[in-house]
Amino acid sequence: MRKAVLAVSAVALVATLPAVAQAQEQDQRTPLHAQSIAWAPCTDIPAPNLECGTYKAPLDWRNVGNGKTITVAVSRLKPRSGKVRGSVLTNPGGPGGPGRTLPLLYQSRSKLVDNFEIIGIDPRGTGTSTNVTCANVDFLSVADPRDRSRANVELIYDAAELQAAACQRNSGEFGKVVNTEQTVKDLDLLRHLLGRDKINWIGYSGGTWMGAYYATYFPHRVDKFVLDSNTEFTTTFQDIFDEFGRGFERRFRVDFLPWVAKYDSLYHLGTTAEQVRRKYEETRARLADNPIQRPDGTIFNGVTLDLVLVRAQYSKTEFPDAAKTLSELSNPTVTTAAADVRYPDATNATLYSVACNDTKFQGGRDHLAREANRLGKQYPLIGSYQLLAPCAFWNRPPLHLKTPTGKGVPPILMVQSVRDPATPVEGAQRAHEKFAGSRLLTVTDEGDHGIYGFGNQCVDNVVESFIVDGKVPTKDLTCKGTPLPDPTKPTINTRNHLPFNWL
Repeated sequence: MRKAVLAVSAVALVATLPAVAQAQEQDQRTPLHAQSIAWAPCTDIPAPNLECGTYKAPLDWRNVGNGKTITVAVSRLKPRSGKVRGSVLTNPGGPGGPGRTLPLLYQSRSKLVDNFEIIGIDPRGTGTSTNVTCANVDFLSVADPRDRSRANVELIYDAAELQAAACQRNSGEFGKVVNTEQTVKDLDLLRHLLGRDKINWIGYSGGTWMGAYYATYFPHRVDKFVLDSNTEFTTTFQDIFDEFGRGFERRFRVDFLPWVAKYDSLYHLGTTAEQVRRKYEETRARLADNPIQRPDGTIFNGVTLDLVLVRAQYSKTEFPDAAKTLSELSNPTVTTAAADVRYPDATNATLYSVACNDTKFQGGRDHLAREANRLGKQYPLIGSYQLLAPCAFWNRPPLHLKTPTGKGVPPILMVQSVRDPATPVEGAQRAHEKFAGSRLLTVTDEGDHGIYGFGNQCVDNVVESFIVDGKVPTKDLTCKGTPLPDPTKPTINTRNHLPFNWL
């Protein structure tokens, strides 16, 4: 494996504040800019070194004068000294993933936390911030997307249309303003309340979209931005989610299936990747016809099995549990016979609000059906699933986002594994090409989704050299991935701070 030469520039680029941008920012000042965050021990997170707080933001930044507000919940890792140099805002993705526990991921990253306060955020719509809801409607659970019979296809898109109606009806006025433009303005208000002229950013997956858009709307407020496991943030959510099939199928076939076959003595699913794949297909077909209930009460059908395996592709640490589940389900004898308001679906509802509000969705039912047929044949694991189908029926408010180009933005660092399932490397490469000044750190022989802070020393060193030391790579870099786990030995799953929320 060729190791990259980590050539860096010792001179950090300094962005100036243009007079026009300064005037526009003054126009956005509100009485809410005079508030302060009262940091106190978190009452719902058992972490003594984490503090929590809230602040108010306008309900609608385009109509601040109406006086309506929302609550945004935040956290911070207690600074180890009074000499912190700045703030690092973090985001676990989604869009819609609650992020107040994310700073806990960095507790052992001494170089980072000795120099910066680490901020976690529940973005508008989700977590303990003001919520949106779809009344717990989840169209993905209604029908098996692999069944392309006419009746089942109609049921799928009827359910997607119901999902859109439920989200918009139950989220009301607020649902119309849960979008990227509003959220980045909430973030800039947070920057002001933290007393920072500029902020740093670590965003994973959907958090790369948010980071790129913050940089686009507030380029003069950008210090060091790290975008890890990149969405193709220079295109639309529709294009991004259409790439799911490719990414998950590649990770499934190149990493997961051969790994399971390697440990046939443990899982008894086959000694080759193809044998394991056939066992999966056989098990899935049986569950689709005859769902079963496991001793813990979980009902498994074909869709449930797919989602277990899909979730496992995000991180190699999930491989053993997923393989164990598939092994048990392949032998039905081990199962038993079948027998502010906080909304439980706020995370999912925020995902739909942001994705469907942000950009126009192209095509209706016929287009969806054609794409599901095409992608399902190419990528059987998840190609038939169309998470954003409700967007085809969304009553989208008038919104035109700025286009992320990187122009006028200090250099950002993109981190990307080559077999990332949720945000494929091809999209990251296209975004890198279109976002001026970006540097791409490619992690070879790796498929995990979310790299910095999870044990890859090469990546951790490059990221912290960038954020803490201000060293901007002069060119794109590479790091080698970490090995797949040995299921016969104890492993520790450190990824609980990145919730499973698609992006």
